[in-house]
Amino acid sequence: MKKWYDEEYEFEIEVIDFLRGEHTERYCRNGEEIGDKYKCTYGCPVNAQGYGICSKTMQTLFPLMEAIRSGGDLTNVGGDSKYSKVIVCPDGCVMFRLTATPLGNENIFKGNFFD
Repeated sequence: MKKWYDEEYEFEIEVIDFLRGEHTERYCRNGEEIGDKYKCTYGCPVNAQGYGICSKTMQTLFPLMEAIRSGGDLTNVGGDSKYSKVIVCPDGCVMFRLTATPLGNENIFKGNFFD
């Protein structure tokens, strides 16, 4: 892999709660624990141990991440702020908070990268 573009945003996804009890055994195949954090820019989020986020949850996160990348405001879809929103995994087990941090880099489509 040869990353050639400095992304505009960094994303952090934190496990903030469970919807079924106090643990995820028998519910969450990824074994999430409250306080687990995943980070990424454009690629899929990974945690400090190098494990990736649940693929089902990524299906929910990706459209929100693209909305931010394209100038959207997450408050328009129930977010806590322009760059933050709580989501529930598709299995209804784990609550995550998605938070974006602008990095100050140019947009890939508007920054004349292809000229």
